[in-house]
Amino acid sequence: MNQQFDQRPDGDAGAFRPRRAPALLLLAGLLWAEAALLWAAVVWLVLELLTATPTSLASGVAILIIVLIAAVWVTAIAVNSLRHRGWIRGAAVTWQVVQIAVAVGCFQGLYARPDLGWALLVPSIVVLGLLFTPAVLAATQTPRDEGDTAG
Repeated sequence: MNQQFDQRPDGDAGAFRPRRAPALLLLAGLLWAEAALLWAAVVWLVLELLTATPTSLASGVAILIIVLIAAVWVTAIAVNSLRHRGWIRGAAVTWQVVQIAVAVGCFQGLYARPDLGWALLVPSIVVLGLLFTPAVLAATQTPRDEGDTAG
């Protein structure tokens, strides 16, 4: 395996940790930023439900629950990206596709907000590009069992 290791600063020769690739750190940073913005949206939606009279309380609560689920999910992806979990690639691609769909919606319609569309689209494209870089792929691959003899 071509993984680089750093020795711990305490000088313990037996304790090594894998060095994180800069592309993986950038990916994790973008995922954390997306998660933070989703949590900010959750707080804002809660405040709106408490201070304003919604046209439809059921719709307001439903949107809050959807954004809350998205915030938890993107936070889980961000945490596990730093843990080198392989499943984050598929989860992150799925979230970026959803985010791109929202961005496209921001460019059109009666209440179009191209500024928000670009703010959602650009990070999504960057994350999608980072997910398929060799460094991120190598860092998030599931290691094979040593006793595995299959193909």
